[in-house]
Amino acid sequence: MLFNNDEVKSFLPHRDPFLFVDSVKEVTLPPGVNEDGENLALKDCLGATVTAFFHAKKDLDIFSGHFPGNPVLPGVIQVEMMAQASCFMSSKVYKDPGKFKLEVALMGASHCKFRKPVLPDMNLTIKAKLVKVRGPVISYDGEIYHGDTLMSEASLLASVKFIERDS
Repeated sequence: MLFNNDEVKSFLPHRDPFLFVDSVKEVTLPPGVNEDGENLALKDCLGATVTAFFHAKKDLDIFSGHFPGNPVLPGVIQVEMMAQASCFMSSKVYKDPGKFKLEVALMGASHCKFRKPVLPDMNLTIKAKLVKVRGPVISYDGEIYHGDTLMSEASLLASVKFIERDS
């Protein structure tokens, strides 16, 4: 595991009940990009992918109101899940990501498709791929799977800034 639950919490600013990544399996840079050298630019990471996991616990607060007696994870939460997972690609940009605070803001989502309902107790795999960089604005394609079944997908637009932490 690249990021366990405690490391996820040290990287993302989100907390329960709005943290939707339990762990990150891998962050893969595109072929030909060497991460052993200096810090990378976001544009060097085009094609980078993230694979993360989330268990939709049956006692997740959102299920009690969406919908009573027929709990379904809302599509907007699934989009947020893809956005949170996509942040981990940024862990490859700096050699020591712990020195930086990640400030990210979701700016848009398009091409959202919710193919199957996400239900309580599902183990989900979240995948994100960096597809475009324009300065601090980045575009990702995200997908959520339960096993081999594609549950949802979306294209995401976000603003990403790295702020050096005080020593």
